[in-house]
Amino acid sequence: MATLLPPPKRQKVYHGVPAPEPEAPKPSPHIVVQFVSEEDGQPLAPAVNLPANVSREGLEAIVNKLNTKDEDPVPFAFHIALPTDATTPGAPTRIAISKSIEEDVLSHPSHAFTPEDVFVIHCAPQAVFKVRPATRCSSTLTGHSSPILCASFSPTGNLLATGSGDCTARLWDLFTETPSHVLSGHKGWVLCVEWEAMERKLATGGHDGHVRLWDPKTGKPIGDALKGHTKWVTSLSWEPIYLNPSAPRLASSSKDGTVRVWSTLTRRCEYTLGGHTASVNVVRWGGGGLNGKGVLYTASSDRTVRIWDAEQGRPLHTLKDHAHWVTTLTLNTDFVLRTGPFDHLGKKTTSDSEAQSLALKRYNALVASAGELLITGSDDHTLFLWSLFPSRTGSGDASAAAAERGGKLKPLARLTGHQRQVSHVAFSPDGRWAASAAWDNSVRVWDGRTGKFVATLRGHVAAVYRLAWSADSRLLVSASKDSTLKIWDLKTYKLKTDLPGHTDEVYCVDFVADKLVSGGRDRTVKIWKN
Repeated sequence: MATLLPPPKRQKVYHGVPAPEPEAPKPSPHIVVQFVSEEDGQPLAPAVNLPANVSREGLEAIVNKLNTKDEDPVPFAFHIALPTDATTPGAPTRIAISKSIEEDVLSHPSHAFTPEDVFVIHCAPQAVFKVRPATRCSSTLTGHSSPILCASFSPTGNLLATGSGDCTARLWDLFTETPSHVLSGHKGWVLCVEWEAMERKLATGGHDGHVRLWDPKTGKPIGDALKGHTKWVTSLSWEPIYLNPSAPRLASSSKDGTVRVWSTLTRRCEYTLGGHTASVNVVRWGGGGLNGKGVLYTASSDRTVRIWDAEQGRPLHTLKDHAHWVTTLTLNTDFVLRTGPFDHLGKKTTSDSEAQSLALKRYNALVASAGELLITGSDDHTLFLWSLFPSRTGSGDASAAAAERGGKLKPLARLTGHQRQVSHVAFSPDGRWAASAAWDNSVRVWDGRTGKFVATLRGHVAAVYRLAWSADSRLLVSASKDSTLKIWDLKTYKLKTDLPGHTDEVYCVDFVADKLVSGGRDRTVKIWKN
């Protein structure tokens, strides 16, 4: 029996009119593209001729095919710099390619490009893992009876420490999102909490001028308070793990104008750095230095930033370019030093020496290209980018370079644009970006190597207090006086998600893996996740 064919399909008619013919896709112009590395501007491959509608993923595949250096394919971010005559003041200075060259660049409102141009695409390798942006508040933890002033994730991201105006610090377990310990002992507000990079100790600094050490596993204090400061403690910083894996020392800065370096073994003050004539607002313990033994960076209300040799505590440089109090300071190595041997793979280290070599490897990978860079932010509305210790691979002493520039250490760049005092500045974990928050309700993004302005992120309706970066440097979160957190997308320089929920000003925020934590004047800790 012959198989019956199904009856032919009825023609679809719209009110008795047959459907119009589908439009042929518009022909896409062919363009010449030159891929260059964002780090040094070297071409990654010879110029290629492509259709303009190749997607971003397609461009990524092409670069990975043409670029023979890396075995495994690397994710890339692409951008094209706008010519200087086409940029409007305050608008982004580069176009990020998120869909294709045709959609993002040729149809850009500035009309700075035509299909005849050679497109120089800057390629920046991205982290091989991706952090999901938080979209909801997964728990609201009460317990503190006063505003929460500081919050910090432990290096592995398993624990969270918060310090509050109720004179206690609290530890929270992030797996169960429940309180684990209350650390009471301070006689004044707990102004700063800082984890040792191997997660064995936690340090807190208080308004009573005391520094206390705690064992995070038991929540018990390690000995008595470290006393010596005559006024409150403004910030704390641990010695990097790769310099001292077994018993890193701790530096504390204070309103009394001094910085004290404590040995955690003898619990004594090893030395005091005097020299600032006003409150020292921030201390950071960086790697690098003249012999790679570490340096201390201090920023103060006497309008100077001082650099000290961390071994003996002798002064190396004084930077006097700011015209007002220097309130915030960031290193491009902050994230690597803070997380020590722990990276996104999450494997455990068995011995101190293994942890030291891992931490050193991560540190060297970051400083190989540009060295350790420093950005200082001040109440004079500006920031400065400094490169005091050029990368260790490059020869030539810092002082020799300074002598060429006229004997003074000059900043690489002055970052201007904020209209009010700068409240916080932070380098991204990979050191490619820096973000600054200010009292003018805006966040500005800068190129982390050159200090060039990239974009302004607007959306907050009150002063922005704190910033935090995701570990893959793709997301930035800001905490503001307007009681919200905002996550910004660095592909578009636009708001990605708005996280309302706090009932008052948000003072602190931190980002680990896929979790965000924030605390503020409403006395609650909120954990946000995807």
